[in-house]
Amino acid sequence: MAETAKRVAILGAGMIGEVHRRAAILAGAQVLGVMASSPERSREVAEAWGVEQAYGSIEEVAESKADVVHVCTPNASHVPYAVALMRAGKHVLCEKPLGVSLGDARQAAQVAEDTGVVNTIPFAYRFHPMVREMQARVQAEEFGAINLMHGSYLQDWLLNPRATSWRVDAKAGGPSRAFGDIGSHWCDLVEWVTGDRIARLVATTSITIKQRPAATAATFSAAEVDAPLIDVHTEDSALILFRTANDIAGSAVISQLSAGRKNRLWVEVDGMHQSAVFDQEQPEQLWIGSEAGAEILVRDPTRGSAEQRRLSLLPAGHAQGYAQCFENYVVDSYAAVDAYAGHGQAPRGLPTFADGARAAEICDAMLRSAASGEWVGVG
Repeated sequence: MAETAKRVAILGAGMIGEVHRRAAILAGAQVLGVMASSPERSREVAEAWGVEQAYGSIEEVAESKADVVHVCTPNASHVPYAVALMRAGKHVLCEKPLGVSLGDARQAAQVAEDTGVVNTIPFAYRFHPMVREMQARVQAEEFGAINLMHGSYLQDWLLNPRATSWRVDAKAGGPSRAFGDIGSHWCDLVEWVTGDRIARLVATTSITIKQRPAATAATFSAAEVDAPLIDVHTEDSALILFRTANDIAGSAVISQLSAGRKNRLWVEVDGMHQSAVFDQEQPEQLWIGSEAGAEILVRDPTRGSAEQRRLSLLPAGHAQGYAQCFENYVVDSYAAVDAYAGHGQAPRGLPTFADGARAAEICDAMLRSAASGEWVGVG
């Protein structure tokens, strides 16, 4: 490990900014400062967080003493902020989507490659121990050749027609909402677990709630907003059928209007000898099926794959959830920063800006297919 704590700046003070801040502190980082939506808001948050710096611009952050910057701002700012920071020599942990267009995402990935600084994207579900166990099982010989991939990612936080967020606005959040925000997680997970990539797809989308308030509220709050209504141009749901590079069939259903589903990411991979299921709302378990029956594997730091054991922070039966999953992501990102400085090796499985650009390729293909009604290639 490096001898000194990471010096960190956090851009964005909403829900996910708080998640990043907590994970950074638990990983031993020193949070130097914060940049929020305005200089006034930055000062307010800096005081609340007890940090020294309230940054007024991205230029101030680029010139700061921070070694690592967490970018947790609205989607449209991700690429310009990340590019400026990487060119200033900062290591960057940037929220997804990496860019609101495929071109922007590819630009950020190219700058990441050119500068060589550490760059990661929080496809954090990779860091659930039982996802690591699932990957080990699916890629083992006894699982058998994969014959099907399927699942869903369902939420309900925008079910109320008076609920809204900056994510609904295509200018701030990008042309895809449900798929760009949560469908990207599903696709990253299924590709990473199987080692196979989506090669072509056909998609359809729905905007069920045609108008929402012309204002914003905290993400996932489901708060009713009292403001005039404006037309919605980003999808509430998206469905894809796909075939992979290995010609395996698959499907996914993505929705932010599924009542009672708070954050239900479900991935199933069916092989010739076994099937495996991970349900993010039951993250301590992995379902394994066979012709003889089924079993439930429980997270246990004394059993299973090496990666499952490495990421198990608590004894079996002491539930780990999303917070610990995200903390694992930040710890591994910081370990990559240490490796960059010559201390140890970067952990395996870190999602980089190249993975962020990959997610943008799939999202772009989804939008093109939904518009044309035809199968399209990815990438």
